[in-house]
Amino acid sequence: MTALTQLIESEVSALGFDLVRVKLYGGDDPTLQAMAERRDTRQLTIDDCGTISRRLSDMLDEKDPIETAYRLEVSSPGIDRPLTRLGDFGDWKGHEARVSVIEPVGGRKQFKAILAGVEDEAVLLNDPKVGDVRLDFSNILSAKLVLTDALISATMPLSSEGADEIETEG
Repeated sequence: MTALTQLIESEVSALGFDLVRVKLYGGDDPTLQAMAERRDTRQLTIDDCGTISRRLSDMLDEKDPIETAYRLEVSSPGIDRPLTRLGDFGDWKGHEARVSVIEPVGGRKQFKAILAGVEDEAVLLNDPKVGDVRLDFSNILSAKLVLTDALISATMPLSSEGADEIETEG
């Protein structure tokens, strides 16, 4: 999967976007998900998804790195985004996240805490149950932001034009 991620990251980066995650899921009918974002806004428009999808589709058809048939899905990380890169934990400092670890830390494998930043290769959390927690980034299995009012305020959409209009069929 690392080689596939590198191929996809190269193409996404060449278009001026950052790759958030690559995931292949769905057993008999697999989907290859490429999650990306704009560097300046950390969001993605539908047109951006189309641009990335066309570029990846062409590259994947040419290089054919996956042996079976699959569906390609290009998406934005969304508001309650996964945190996949060390820098994500610093970028979203002050927001609440759910973090699962591989090896227990302080007897726990799950944390719901406020992100307190990063230090070297560690993620810092402020957990209301136990206080300050330090997690080695390499020990993190998964992490994602928790949907809160503060997060909604921090991630206002690029445009809400037309969001209050109701279309009816006739």
